[in-house]
Amino acid sequence: MESVDLVVVGAGWSGLAAVKTYHEVNPATRVLLLEAGSSVGGVWAKDRLYKGLKSNNMLGTYEFSDFPVDEATFGVHPGQHMPGEVIQRYMEAYTRHFGFAGCIRLNHRVESARHNLNGTWQLSVLHDNERFNIEAKQMIVATGITSQPYLPTFEGQENFGTPLFHCRDLLQHEAEVLEPGQRATIFGGTKSAWDAVYACATTGMQVDWVIRESGHGPCWMAPPYVTPLKKWLEKLVTTRFLTWFSPCIWGNADGFTRVRSFLHGTWLGRKIVDSFWSVLADDVIQLNGYDKHPEMKKLKPWVSPFWIASSLSILNYPTDFFDLIKNGTVKVHVADIDRLSGHAVHLSTGETLPTSALICATGWRSTPNLQFLPEGIDRDLGLPWSTDPLDDKLVKAADEEILRRFPRLRDQPRPNPQFRPLNNQSEAAVPHPFRLARFMVPLSLLRERSLAFMGITMTINTTLVAQTQALWIAAYLGGQLTPTAVENCPSAVRTASDAKMDDNGQLDLAWETALHSEFGRYRYPAGFGRRNPDFVFDAIPYIDLMLRDLGLSPERKKGLLAQCFHPYGVEDYRGLVDEWKTKQPAHM
Repeated sequence: MESVDLVVVGAGWSGLAAVKTYHEVNPATRVLLLEAGSSVGGVWAKDRLYKGLKSNNMLGTYEFSDFPVDEATFGVHPGQHMPGEVIQRYMEAYTRHFGFAGCIRLNHRVESARHNLNGTWQLSVLHDNERFNIEAKQMIVATGITSQPYLPTFEGQENFGTPLFHCRDLLQHEAEVLEPGQRATIFGGTKSAWDAVYACATTGMQVDWVIRESGHGPCWMAPPYVTPLKKWLEKLVTTRFLTWFSPCIWGNADGFTRVRSFLHGTWLGRKIVDSFWSVLADDVIQLNGYDKHPEMKKLKPWVSPFWIASSLSILNYPTDFFDLIKNGTVKVHVADIDRLSGHAVHLSTGETLPTSALICATGWRSTPNLQFLPEGIDRDLGLPWSTDPLDDKLVKAADEEILRRFPRLRDQPRPNPQFRPLNNQSEAAVPHPFRLARFMVPLSLLRERSLAFMGITMTINTTLVAQTQALWIAAYLGGQLTPTAVENCPSAVRTASDAKMDDNGQLDLAWETALHSEFGRYRYPAGFGRRNPDFVFDAIPYIDLMLRDLGLSPERKKGLLAQCFHPYGVEDYRGLVDEWKTKQPAHM
């Protein structure tokens, strides 16, 4: 059986950052990256790149700090969104540039990971229809939460007779489905659905777009430049001054405690915050013209952007998406799919849609695509489909503390009275969120330092978060960082809790993990907060929190004005690994 020091599972942004950073911090170790697919890239792998697919991000915001996208090499220029094939090519170039392409094994699916009594992990791996085992001292699971598509089962689908698939697999069906003159049905209201609608409609197809009446409605879609000043949206969410307007349980990591206390702890402050979000929502509604056309009204979001997170998306299409709605190429139906029959989709409204394909943008399973063993360890790892590892009294007290600090969150948005989860692993159906310290480490294995998760967070600042998590985890697994709570568990909670902890520090960390993970339930009920960390304006404070753990300064700019009013970008974190290494003892 092959033995290695570290196995990383998954070759998306997180997996690549993990291998490169861990090897820099621990150069004498043997590292393997196992990827089930045939190329690196994760959501940007070659087999997922259908016609016209682009990132929401424009040049300069979707790259690692230590490997900028070169315009001449990659052919993307300022103000342009990153095409999918360019992103994939960039990620391959990243592996070559830092010399770890040889650590990557493609088409190697990790089917299970067994935790051994000595703290190591035994992985069962499938490659070319053969199974073999690898033993790893440590493991980083970087498969994220978009690796296993969820495809519903419909009544009558056995007689449908036309392609029925998840939008993840559009490339495989592109030749037979994207035919001018044909009629396609898209099911879902997420950004993936918008992309599939655009791909079909611009091919010359008639499109029926079905958005679930029993769901969350259409996602928020903003132009890349917003406000009357036409500010770059991606930069607004990384500007400290604007991050203060988002209540955030770890927000004080940015050092501006008094400002945050005023905005979220006082009546006047909350009025100012409400006004900010109202202006932001109204600006997007006016720019998109939702109220100016009867079909456009069907795409108007049902919930304020205050209550959503990473599902805030950007109109990154080369032509005006909404022209396709106004000219009738795309017809929007707010309804549920009742059943299927031969070449037809039957809606809950009684309408029947003749169709040549049904493309489902129906999300992802919450479970990772590997099994953890032995049986029952899912609970110890804090995985959301298992029994909660945190004490009920601790969780209840955390809920009360969140609402005490942020009274605005008591006034939750009115739920859709017709809402029902699409499946039993959706964000609304799991019994609790991921219970991971700093959203990365299971509390039960904290001292063992054998396991960490990456990519559980959902944010539009993917690369910034990935590279900081990679350094935090490399330091943690290498023994140079011990997670320590910033929060102190209140004595009353400590006394009442049934949690069995060896020391007060452990209980403090459990309390902090309860606060951080429960916060998403109240802050982003219209996003994915019930299941995993999901945020937009809260990404920079989260990076601040990790940097403080690492002993690094979160103040990456010179002068107070720049700190507050200039947006943070990848350029502000250049050389972060070397900066951390210089602070370590000489023997490193």
